[in-house]
Amino acid sequence: MARRRWRELTPAQQTAVLTLGAVQLSLAATAWTDLARRPAAAVNGPKAGWAAVVAVNFFGPLAYFRWGRRSAPAD
Repeated sequence: MARRRWRELTPAQQTAVLTLGAVQLSLAATAWTDLARRPAAAVNGPKAGWAAVVAVNFFGPLAYFRWGRRSAPAD
């Protein structure tokens, strides 16, 4: 399969790429912001490790939100 250039994509494909890119960047920015503001004691594992994991496309931020944060203690 040959690699396509941007101008060879249909408008719908271009829109899909831009939308997915925006979602990915939003997830990563949200995860990094949460990680930076969260105390180390409220993170499962090292914060530097999670910062690197968040950089991995969609999987990283979703993994951080699922497994990286500790639950708040119940009242």
